[in-house]
Amino acid sequence: MKVVVSEFIDEAALERFGPEVELTYDPGLVDDREALFAALSGADALIVRNRTQVDRALLEAGRGLRVVGRLGVGLDNIDLDACREQGVVVHPATGANTLSVAEYVITVTLSLLRGAYASNAAMIAGDWPRNALMGQEASGRVMGLVGFGGIARAVAERARAMGMEIAAYDPFLSDDDPAWSGVRRCDIGTLLGLADVVSLHVPLTAETRGLIDAEAIAGMKPGAIVINTARGGVVNETALAQALREGRLGGAALDVFETEPLTAEAGARFEGLSNLILTPHIAGVTQEGNVRVSAITVDNVKRELANVAA
Repeated sequence: MKVVVSEFIDEAALERFGPEVELTYDPGLVDDREALFAALSGADALIVRNRTQVDRALLEAGRGLRVVGRLGVGLDNIDLDACREQGVVVHPATGANTLSVAEYVITVTLSLLRGAYASNAAMIAGDWPRNALMGQEASGRVMGLVGFGGIARAVAERARAMGMEIAAYDPFLSDDDPAWSGVRRCDIGTLLGLADVVSLHVPLTAETRGLIDAEAIAGMKPGAIVINTARGGVVNETALAQALREGRLGGAALDVFETEPLTAEAGARFEGLSNLILTPHIAGVTQEGNVRVSAITVDNVKRELANVAA
């Protein structure tokens, strides 16, 4: 059996494959399609993160593929229809990075509400900007969750522990699901007008692309905070930057972008915004989370290959 890994992984997890597996591990393959296609010759499995595009061209190069392991949960970089047609099973690492993402959301929520953690330069220069840095408490504010799956529920649990009220929108979750207990269930318009913090937890689909656009932002509570750890494209970045610049929003944290990796050209729209946190798609990537994601993905691929061999 041959396995190709095209993006970074916890290398200790690869030892779980054992000597019977021919392993090609090269995180540089994600940026070299020609080399990746060559590596896929004779491969039974491919392990990727979010940047490797598993499209029809890749599947054609890897005609022997039987399984794709995804180091994470989002599947918008994988053509699921094409995989299904070729008999390729796709395994995301469901739940493995939930804690990492939830803690990220809480961290940026507190940072943006308080607004007190970027004063080093002023302090070192001898300033004492005490009055300018009087921020807000999280307690008593509303955490609005767009999408209410596992990660959003983990955010809700931690936000509730800080005294926040929880509101959520998820049209795919049944009315009698026990997850709604203690949560204010809203339509999207009501949630946006109610929430002090709007955290996005939806996949990128035709329906969610541009979900947070100028119209949606106009319906938000003045001074609200927007957090996107879901997928780039769910937020209209130009509209968001304009709202931050005009003071209609209190802040934002973006971990995912319409263009990834974020280029200097695409990032220019955010220039000069002090109430904005930008991170390079790392909300789910902690040392502990990477270990869990890697181990689960390797085990998923091993199990699928064992089924094929049987």
